Amino acid sequence: MLATIRHPAATATEAPTLVIAHGLYGSGRNWGVIARRLADIRDVITVDMRNHGESPRFPTQSYPDMAADLAEVIESLGAPVDLLGHSMGGKAAMQLALTQGALIRRLVVADIAPVAYGHDQSHHARAMRALDLSGVTSRGEADRRLAATVEDTGLRAFFLQSLDLKAEGGPRWRLNLDVLEAEMKRIVGWPGTQGRFDGPTLFLTGAESHYVLPEYRDTIRTLFPKARFAKLPGAGHWLHADKPREFEETVRVFLTA
Repeated sequence: MLATIRHPAATATEAPTLVIAHGLYGSGRNWGVIARRLADIRDVITVDMRNHGESPRFPTQSYPDMAADLAEVIESLGAPVDLLGHSMGGKAAMQLALTQGALIRRLVVADIAPVAYGHDQSHHARAMRALDLSGVTSRGEADRRLAATVEDTGLRAFFLQSLDLKAEGGPRWRLNLDVLEAEMKRIVGWPGTQGRFDGPTLFLTGAESHYVLPEYRDTIRTLFPKARFAKLPGAGHWLHADKPREFEETVRVFLTA
């Protein structure tokens, strides 16, 4: 089963558990602060998706496989739960909602749509794999080396959260980079899943992101008839990092409506 981190409710209520699924190259640990803040009246569970973090390594990264992983976690917790997925995790969450909707009460899809995208994130996997980790003892040193191939400071900081500096035998990535690169077409794609999820669904996007375009709304509404749409001003694709407090409040209001 996927590795998980549990954030127990500060005040126990009847609110269902919230499960959070991260995006490509991320981990459940990335969501720690937001998870703790959303755990005011409910348990919050963050997962490491397959081939990420401390979760098992598999030869595939398809959305049916990732949805099955999430289903296993949810069934162990007791369904239904509320489910939040960002980017790749959002597609996995949509796949699960369309195929096993009874497991989910409310769905939050963060900055992604049920469509295939044309961009490719393989070069990031290659950059991480090519990084010389010999003698690296600090994240600062790793950052200086990674800057030779990844110019964006924010991206480097994000990637380096998945670098385990204390691993036995020396620093290692908590990512199965070979499989993620090989499966990239599936990750940026969409399997064309049909079906319908009739539960309340929030498509929450960054106002400066171009991942959820107006022309995708008809497709979204066909699959998710109760879809609502909200944008966070000043936020891009990593909207939960750009505007964390606004992100949390929007999610909280939707889940408790």
